[in-house]
Amino acid sequence: MTEHTVLFVDDEENILNALKRVLRRENYQIITAASGPEGLKMLEDHQVQVVISDQRMPEMSGTEFLTHVMERHPDAVRIILSGYTDVDTITDAINQGHIYKFLLKPWNEDALKLEISRALDYYELVNLNKSLHQRVLEQNEELKRYNETLEDMIKNRTLELEIQNQVLELSREILENIPAPVIGISEDGIVVLANGAASRLSFDGRRMTVGEDFSDYFPESIREVFRESLIGKALSGVRDYTIGEEHFDIDMSPLSGKENRAGVILLLKRKEPCSIGLDHQ
Repeated sequence: MTEHTVLFVDDEENILNALKRVLRRENYQIITAASGPEGLKMLEDHQVQVVISDQRMPEMSGTEFLTHVMERHPDAVRIILSGYTDVDTITDAINQGHIYKFLLKPWNEDALKLEISRALDYYELVNLNKSLHQRVLEQNEELKRYNETLEDMIKNRTLELEIQNQVLELSREILENIPAPVIGISEDGIVVLANGAASRLSFDGRRMTVGEDFSDYFPESIREVFRESLIGKALSGVRDYTIGEEHFDIDMSPLSGKENRAGVILLLKRKEPCSIGLDHQ
């Protein structure tokens, strides 16, 4: 348990001695001062939770002393212990020193002990509230920084996705408008890509459709080359293959296998009629 310290300030030594006798068995440390200036010096040297001061003292009144205490040590709970009960004294003490209690001499021992105990509880409650408030401020600041970081991350990610979408759309447009037919075949033999030029080819009167089986468009000889390229992860091809009335050289390029994707890209290169004749000479 944290040890508390109570400071008594009174210019009468017998009062200070009497207070120490009454409170000697209490669970807090007692320190004393014979004047306001001495009391301020004690506060510089000790961590004090409760300050109890006489009102009428020669060098500095209790109200003046507690006003200095409030300015220099605002957390300390301030109490006046006085034999004078005039209204002006009480009002000044409350308004200037912001006192917690105004207690009268002669004191009741049990009542004095109870008031000091309550003052210490009040001190702990106020400081706990300050600590919690500070923690809330720190957490709010931390949450603010986190939200700012998250917002920046979202902005950056959004920008990144927008750029990726633009690149993807541009790539699709470029692929779609490549004059040579480009066909993508998955490892299980399904057509997963057919650009514009490939979609316009006629396979015995049929147009190639994504999602159909590769075998619906190409014979076993072509599928065998496809399997060799897929398994061997090597470039391969077929020369002078006829689709409809057109002749093509077919290059087969296996995918790299990144992101666990496997398949083969077919690039069909048209052969001009003159080159066909040369090939057959």
